[in-house]
Amino acid sequence: MSQTFNVLQYVLPVAVVLGGYIGYFQINFWFRERRFIKLQGTQRVVKVPTSLPLGIDIIVTMVHEIKRHRLPEYFRDLFEKLGNTFDMKLLGESSILTREPRNIHAILTTQFEDYAGGAAKSLQFGPFLGDAIFTLDGTGWEYSRAILRPQFTRNQLSQLQNLEEHLQVMMDCIPDGEVVDMQSLFYDLTIDTGTDFLCGESCNALERRRNMGRKKEGEYWNQPEDDFAKEFNTSQKHLLYRAILGGQANLWNPKELQSAVKFCRTWFDEYVKRAIEDQKSGGTSRWESDDANEKPSKYIFLKAIAKETQDPVFLRDSLLNILLAARDTTASLLAWVFYVLVRYPDVEQRLRQTILKDFGEGNADDSKPITFESLKNCQYLRWVLNETLRLYPSVPMSTRIAVRDTTLPTGGGPDQKQPIFVPKGVTVIYDIYSMHRRVDIWGPDANWFRPERWGEKRNKGDFNYFDYLPFNGGPRICIGQQFALTEASYTIVRMFQRFKRFEAAEANEWLDLNLSLTLTVGGKGCHIKCYRS
Repeated sequence: MSQTFNVLQYVLPVAVVLGGYIGYFQINFWFRERRFIKLQGTQRVVKVPTSLPLGIDIIVTMVHEIKRHRLPEYFRDLFEKLGNTFDMKLLGESSILTREPRNIHAILTTQFEDYAGGAAKSLQFGPFLGDAIFTLDGTGWEYSRAILRPQFTRNQLSQLQNLEEHLQVMMDCIPDGEVVDMQSLFYDLTIDTGTDFLCGESCNALERRRNMGRKKEGEYWNQPEDDFAKEFNTSQKHLLYRAILGGQANLWNPKELQSAVKFCRTWFDEYVKRAIEDQKSGGTSRWESDDANEKPSKYIFLKAIAKETQDPVFLRDSLLNILLAARDTTASLLAWVFYVLVRYPDVEQRLRQTILKDFGEGNADDSKPITFESLKNCQYLRWVLNETLRLYPSVPMSTRIAVRDTTLPTGGGPDQKQPIFVPKGVTVIYDIYSMHRRVDIWGPDANWFRPERWGEKRNKGDFNYFDYLPFNGGPRICIGQQFALTEASYTIVRMFQRFKRFEAAEANEWLDLNLSLTLTVGGKGCHIKCYRS
């Protein structure tokens, strides 16, 4: 009896304190919510039903859908059932999900100061990306963007020689008429062009692949043991799990992730050290370590931003941020373009005719210059890219965190048209993939690939052009948008000039969507056959 009394002596005070805290929290929340109801007429948003505590059943379902390669479709199904905005509670934390252009417009522009874009990414991706443009907010973000944005200029975008060199290696890796996973090739292409653009030297993922395919003795390239592309991919694989955990991201930090992050950071540190030494010597030191014949006019991103700051951590983190964004988005876009083209032969034929008319066949007798301007003016090519990005946006979902008690314009009440209260600290997830497939915005054929829709007039309502956001919008719009579109456009043109026909290598009736940090072709990948004649 005395032992029971002694236990109660400790348990009861703890229970009273805990109950008091919960009660205070609920009362405080009630008063804050009432204030917004009175001032702005906010109403509550529909919640995702759950059958287990902490939304464990939803987490299990999400993991299952990831394995099935249909997580984006799972969220779209929820929107179709619950409406365009709803609340999902996982592990005790509420997140508001929306595919409503009016809400996204508010988050990215009119109420920009109420939502932090970098805070969520810092928690989830900080161990890899550090502190730079994607993981910072406020003055830190403004400083980073001010240094990085000027480097993505039209003048640099027009310099396509670097891309052509790597494309030649990639196309050498494509056997005539044999099955090849183009998605894997495009990822190697973009990490090669990305590292070359950023550091002045490529990590040679394509060269490694090409030489592995050569069988004759003496033709193998002496490959280094370390593989930057491999470690970079490993880091991204684990960052996806951190993203799924949201506010509890730090629960996932395995040794494999730590090792991969250390390797990638060390790899970039060597180039950062070289850039700082170059600045200290007044730009007279030799930049390239191996190629003495490198053209002095070659543009190197790191060398350019090192003129603005010699902070080694900032420089390294900036390179990781830019590479993560530029490499994956462009590669996934290219993979989806070829995935749909081989399934829509009429579109492929029209695009081929357009490319040959505007750029020729690419040989000495019939060749026209490929420039930034000519790529941008190739209308049907741009339509194909737009339609691909509509159905398969490279970044299908984005997150923001409310930094103060605020609102969203619509989604509350029985009709889901009233404003809703968003408490400080709540994560808001806006789903671009689901918004791009709304029938009420895009018409009854919203789920069909039809590039011609971009030459037609459509009812935009009062969405302020925020119903199509493959590159985000507002102050945090992607600074590398034109860089990605130019690289994708150039690659498509050169592929059509080199190969006379493309053919699907598998007949999969199910659409596999692999959601890593970007939306990629799931299943076996983008398997096609390329014919030179």
